Amino acid sequence: MSDVWCVARVERKWIMVFPVFDDLRSWLALMEDLGELRVINGADWNLEIGAISRLNYKHPNPKALLFDNIIGYEPGFRVVTGTVSNARRTGVTLRLGDDLNNRDLVAALKGKPGEWAKSAPDFKPVEVAAAPFFENVLSRDEADLSAFPAPIWNEGDGGRFIGTGCMVMTSDPDTGVVNGGAYRLQLQEGGRTLTVNIVPGKHGQVNVSKWFEREKKAPVTISLGHDPLLFMLAGTEVPTGISELNYAGAAIGSPLEVVRSDVTGLPIPKSSEIVVEGWLRPDLTFMEGPFAEWTGHYTGSDKPVLGLELERVMYRNDPIILGSPPAKPPHDFSYMRTVMKSAMIQDAVEGAGVPGVHGVWAHEQGGGRMFIVVAIEQQYFGHSRQAGYIAAQCQAGAYMNRFVVVVDDDVDHTDLGDVIWAMCTRCDPAIDIEIMHKSWGGRADPVLADKSIPYNSRALIDACRPFERRDAYPPLAEASPELLMRVARKWSDALGFDATSFLSNARGQSAGGNVEEQMDGA
Repeated sequence: MSDVWCVARVERKWIMVFPVFDDLRSWLALMEDLGELRVINGADWNLEIGAISRLNYKHPNPKALLFDNIIGYEPGFRVVTGTVSNARRTGVTLRLGDDLNNRDLVAALKGKPGEWAKSAPDFKPVEVAAAPFFENVLSRDEADLSAFPAPIWNEGDGGRFIGTGCMVMTSDPDTGVVNGGAYRLQLQEGGRTLTVNIVPGKHGQVNVSKWFEREKKAPVTISLGHDPLLFMLAGTEVPTGISELNYAGAAIGSPLEVVRSDVTGLPIPKSSEIVVEGWLRPDLTFMEGPFAEWTGHYTGSDKPVLGLELERVMYRNDPIILGSPPAKPPHDFSYMRTVMKSAMIQDAVEGAGVPGVHGVWAHEQGGGRMFIVVAIEQQYFGHSRQAGYIAAQCQAGAYMNRFVVVVDDDVDHTDLGDVIWAMCTRCDPAIDIEIMHKSWGGRADPVLADKSIPYNSRALIDACRPFERRDAYPPLAEASPELLMRVARKWSDALGFDATSFLSNARGQSAGGNVEEQMDGA
């Protein structure tokens, strides 16, 4: 691991936070040093890796899991899961700090997505000639993707999925801008190829369609293990026209090193563990799935999915697959998406000119997309509806959103119990719920009867005090924080637990299902 230390700016102070890492292996070494990694030996790729990962996600503070000595595979052929499923590892991965709880992480992220987007053109990737993945190079005839321990993640899955924490690179043939997206990849033909299930409307699908119109084929390069930051950004809506590779460089503070492929012409992150290259063609398709979706249902369509005409596979010695299987939340990336979406939506709402935004939280129970809460300090008539409509339809929040709830700033928008309380006591359903029709849905939506028409509707729930009655509204029946802390200091022994720490941690860590346990001392 590097002895060079990185600094980060948190609340206008520069602090030394963690050693520099630039690939998955140095990230894992750092997580081991921080006590954030567990090694699991001897699990079976067939369901056991997935089930162990599911048990891990249910823990209030899940660790990253590194699976080695996988049944049927040589030691060193590994799978990692849970890379960004808690606040500490997500903060480190985003280069924001190694001691952030949920609230600190959101505060540190405030404004960052916009800053990264603005500075991304200044962080064009730097091309290098060599990379560790050249240690093993297999031609089309030699390649067999089943040589890697791609798991069957869930009992209802229709096959082995090697691509869950991946980055699938395509390019816009008109502008040359490279897109990196996280799409599910299923082994096909016994591992001789794979399917690439790109969500319609995403940048990758737009790029592929343009290539089909121009060349009847689309170049694709896939990374299957890398700095987890690349996976985070591949699974997030980076603004149109900005490459995730540039965006990652802006987040890190230095340009990524890449190798220019002599097969597809696309850049490959130097940090990649496994690289798969080839061509998508409109006439090369396979039946795919089923596969557990991030909504917690099996909702894939019965239409064929594009397959990859495999050209080359390259990998490091002892390669590591970055796995990130979705399922009913909490799952592998639901926490990461919650944090990223919350920051991006808040930036979008404030960027649209809405004042008084106290916070945004895209709750993990909705997969980080389907249940968004906006807290505001009301300043004028219509303020709450304005904030809700923009949150519901901004680019970062529009896809598969189902509910947007707007609450006053005295409500903890990260605490689902507090939000439901506000809905029950400050929302009159007859006048405070508005329905938006024909919004941006997706085929993963379990409500859809016809997946060929993926619209959805969404409810805007105004759970704020009516602006005209905000001062006359019945007062809160709640002990003040000052009184609670004073009593906690005096009566903790009688209560049998450290009530002062409990209050402090509750204020700092309340954020859905990944609140860090007090007993862990984390």
